[in-house]
Amino acid sequence: MSMFEDIPVDVGVIYEGERIRRKDMYVELGGPDQEAKFELVRVKGLDEVEDEKITVVGPDLKDVKEGSSIPFGIYIEVAGKNVEEELEGVIERRIHEYCNFIEGFMHLNQRYDIWLRLNKKSFQKGLNSFNYIGKVLTKLYKSELPFIEKIQITFMTDPDKVRKMWKETLSIYEARDAKARGMKDEEVDTFYGCTLCQSFAPTHCCVITPQRYANCGAISWFDGRASARVDPKGPVFTIEKGEVIDPEKGEYAGVNEVVKKKTLGAVNRVWLYTGFGYPHTSCGCFEAVAFYVPEVDGFGIVHRGFKEVTVNGLPFSTLADSTAGGRQIDGFHGISIEYMRSPKFLQVDGGWNRIVWMPASVKERIKDFIPKEVVDKIATENDAKAVDELRTFLKDHEHPVVQQWKEVPVEAEPEVEEALAAPTVPLPTTAISAGGFKIILKNAKIHAEKLIIKREKEKR
Repeated sequence: MSMFEDIPVDVGVIYEGERIRRKDMYVELGGPDQEAKFELVRVKGLDEVEDEKITVVGPDLKDVKEGSSIPFGIYIEVAGKNVEEELEGVIERRIHEYCNFIEGFMHLNQRYDIWLRLNKKSFQKGLNSFNYIGKVLTKLYKSELPFIEKIQITFMTDPDKVRKMWKETLSIYEARDAKARGMKDEEVDTFYGCTLCQSFAPTHCCVITPQRYANCGAISWFDGRASARVDPKGPVFTIEKGEVIDPEKGEYAGVNEVVKKKTLGAVNRVWLYTGFGYPHTSCGCFEAVAFYVPEVDGFGIVHRGFKEVTVNGLPFSTLADSTAGGRQIDGFHGISIEYMRSPKFLQVDGGWNRIVWMPASVKERIKDFIPKEVVDKIATENDAKAVDELRTFLKDHEHPVVQQWKEVPVEAEPEVEEALAAPTVPLPTTAISAGGFKIILKNAKIHAEKLIIKREKEKR
């Protein structure tokens, strides 16, 4: 692109989706090792913004130790006669897209979860200052979103400044999210879609409704409406609901039609309010994962910032891999934190009466939105670290899912067929022979929905 002749690396859509592994990175900005990180866009008056000004608060890229991970913040101020406050979240989400246009520069997630890496090759080519990144963002914003008349960008790496600003951003995000609460999906004829993450998940299309935020947690129904108005051909677009096929599951003819088109036929149906059947697809930027725990017939929830393993022994990263990439996987559901505050939250599956485990930090954040009769019955990592402990906790606290369990009979009569409560059979070591190969399973667990016990008759 000719507009980037003064940038020492290439800039273009061909670099979207580029992954930078730890061994190849020069520096990591934000990410899982840093609590304080953020990206924020604020709308200002025309006289409050110095156009194309770029500021670095703290060490610049060339002053950072190679291989290090540091706190990081991006603060962007925009102004224009047609720039409304409702556009802040939408403009903010474009940071993800535009950063990924830069050769050797990776951007993942959003808001307070941002994770960026610069690779060694691009640093060696001369991408050694945030000023270059600021120039790219400035040019892309003004060319792609011409309603932005002025823009100034501040990059923060000073730990104290980042932490202070990070705390302020959390309250700003919360105020944005609260705007859409109270609206109902039934009250509108239009939803919105987003394909900003298709560079990482080609078969994913986010469906944004008043009661179901984008998986990334950064785009509300209001944000979607504002974005589609000012950039109707952009990655955020209108979805006419069309015929209501199933109001309980959240299936709409218009949604199915648009999702099928946007995913090139990979996804034909979407049920918005369940984790089973035809669940909403997930990209890679979701804030949390709802995962089915068959041993107790309930859902656990884990968010991106949880560093321990969950109650089923798996970390967030493994569970995220199970649902990411635009796939529809029963029992694995990428979600936003805000969706957990919605009355539509997994309503087909039982809603909060089906949630059995979640990190204490997330539970505290959304405690006021969990029904009072069940809030103390949901375990955290402080109550249960394994499935056996979880089962005991749920029984002792009389969680609603316990009523759905069927007890295993003490004795099985001959020829009796009995459906047990999601039995799991441990197999320390077993072998399966097929097609000339032997497959050895070690420490495996096999889950069966039904266990049939029959007495074998002696052969004569």
